[in-house]
Amino acid sequence: MSKAKAGIVVFPGSNCDHDAYHVLKNVLSVDTKFLWHKESAVGDRNIIILPGGFSYGDYLRCGSIARFSPIMKDVIRFAGRGGIVIGICNGFQVLCETGLLPGALMRNENLKFICKTVTLKVENNKSIFTSKYMIKEEISLPVAHGEGNYFCSEEKLTALIGNNQILFTYKDNPNGSVSNIAGIQNEGRNVLGLMPHPERVSEKILGSDDGRRIFESVAESVI
Repeated sequence: MSKAKAGIVVFPGSNCDHDAYHVLKNVLSVDTKFLWHKESAVGDRNIIILPGGFSYGDYLRCGSIARFSPIMKDVIRFAGRGGIVIGICNGFQVLCETGLLPGALMRNENLKFICKTVTLKVENNKSIFTSKYMIKEEISLPVAHGEGNYFCSEEKLTALIGNNQILFTYKDNPNGSVSNIAGIQNEGRNVLGLMPHPERVSEKILGSDDGRRIFESVAESVI
């Protein structure tokens, strides 16, 4: 039985928090609860999810205000001690704003909001987030973002490649991301940022469960 205890951080404007909760709690039977952004600590949780949405209305920059929510100070501490953190879409943007992940998410190359299913390639299956996938496996996940164009310096990109931190790439880049990057992990291998939404395709009844294995991989990594 998994010892995973997940916490879903809820910011004003989060809209994928219940989707993530449903997958973990009802599909995978993981002990899961919501964490309001004004709470000061993550408590006994050992997996933290920063969900998709439009935290604080995406004012200034996506994720730039959420980064200063009271709970984020403890999320940063938690991650620094090896705690597992997953940021999906807006959550990825928040992680970049905090510095837990390198780089930044800019406006999509075509300057339009993109909402469609895309094909991803699994670039690294030797991580706690991708152990249930095969290397170079192609999976289909939906994207829904206006600022998903991942950018980092050439020096940082070289480091990401050299450290095997790139976990997912787009087969057909929808937003202009450098090197087709769709998802990366930190150097410590305990923080994942991903623009596509695995929580939206984690049950066959929805047409696909390609995203489910991300959550399964993480839940089974907790011992």
